[in-house]
Amino acid sequence: MSQFIVDGISKVYKEKVALHTTSFQAEPGSCIVLCGGNGAGKSTMINILAGISVPEEGNVYLGDVNPKSKRKEYLQQIGFMPDDYRAQDTLSVKEFLQFYASIRRIHKDRVGEVLEKIGLSNKSSMLVKSLSKGMKQRLLFGQSLLSNPKLLIMDEPTNGLDPYWVDQFLAVLTELKRNGTIIIFSTHMMDVAAEIGSEILFMKEGKVIEVLNSEQPVNNNISRLMQLHRS
Repeated sequence: MSQFIVDGISKVYKEKVALHTTSFQAEPGSCIVLCGGNGAGKSTMINILAGISVPEEGNVYLGDVNPKSKRKEYLQQIGFMPDDYRAQDTLSVKEFLQFYASIRRIHKDRVGEVLEKIGLSNKSSMLVKSLSKGMKQRLLFGQSLLSNPKLLIMDEPTNGLDPYWVDQFLAVLTELKRNGTIIIFSTHMMDVAAEIGSEILFMKEGKVIEVLNSEQPVNNNISRLMQLHRS
């Protein structure tokens, strides 16, 4: 299975460095979590990894595929969940997933499987605009899973989720890790990061200032993350 490599990426906006030179790698079945306060560079990093933004320097590789030279092939192998929902409010839940399945040429049976996984089977005919914030988050999560991606990238996926669905989200991610999916996401929830992260990259002012790993007890990592947030 493909390794994911982030090789010296950086980003500058209007002469301000949003992301300093950063490198890391992720093996199949691992989860990298980005933590840090607002303006830390998490979303900038996520957008580069998802192929939305082009880095000033450096590149990312999923196996030997990168979004600069093989953009279409790269995007076909990843799933992406943005931090907010902004479109297709007039579609039903099922139509929303069917739309994304059709443009990715995914069999329609996959839509039913995903609806079950995100707990929206009984809301399939409901209009997206009528959904709660948490349900919209689950729907966005569902569309990112449609293609059974090798690499799953998410920006603040737990926003709006109640405690039960945070636990369900972690259960799905655990299953994906077991099946070899590489997962990268950002979060403000330190307990979520410590629970699922193989590595936690704590960011501040566009830099990764500390890396924590799952070899340490969960409570130790939560305590350290709290210290870093306060500093």
